[in-house]
Amino acid sequence: MLAERFAGILADSGVSHGLIGPREIPRVWERHVLNCAVIHPAIPADQMVIDVGSGAGLPGLALAIARPDLELHLIEPMLRRTNWLSMAVEEIGLTNVTVHRGRAEEFVGILRAPVVTARAVARLSELAKWCLPLLLPGGSLLAIKGLSVAEEVESDRATLRRLGAIDEVIETFGVGIVDQETTVLRVVMGDRTVQREARSKKNKSKAKRRG
Repeated sequence: MLAERFAGILADSGVSHGLIGPREIPRVWERHVLNCAVIHPAIPADQMVIDVGSGAGLPGLALAIARPDLELHLIEPMLRRTNWLSMAVEEIGLTNVTVHRGRAEEFVGILRAPVVTARAVARLSELAKWCLPLLLPGGSLLAIKGLSVAEEVESDRATLRRLGAIDEVIETFGVGIVDQETTVLRVVMGDRTVQREARSKKNKSKAKRRG
């Protein structure tokens, strides 16, 4: 089973490479692999997915294993981690994964997808700046977050709107599969062209009224 092979690699070289702590070994399967894999129903079939800050391949590799129909692009800035990711992809035998070394902002205009994922990368305001420019119009950022996600959304909503997001939905996955369900914040990207045109019309209308 590919997922078990991935869990074994995480518990072995994932620890020696500093990607997960040794105390995480007993719960690698549920807390890390399953915790990420259970979000796969949030992604439609046959999609390209960009995983930002992939680190230990979470959720990128977990999703690639759970959904062979997806095309995963893992973005990670650290050479040590990208080397490990490439090694894990080869050992597991995945053919639907491409590993990219660099910061997310370096791939704006190079990679664009209907879905971007991230787990434990940064606070929402920062994460949105890195991830939303990689989304196609109407696409979704799926951010695996903790229980304080609602507070983050409230405090960072203005930033999300500035970046072109039109909606935020908190979803949970893994009922009956994991003890603690996985919380995902879905941030939906609008069409920036349509938004710019709407703002332009609004500004012209205001100018006419002033005139």
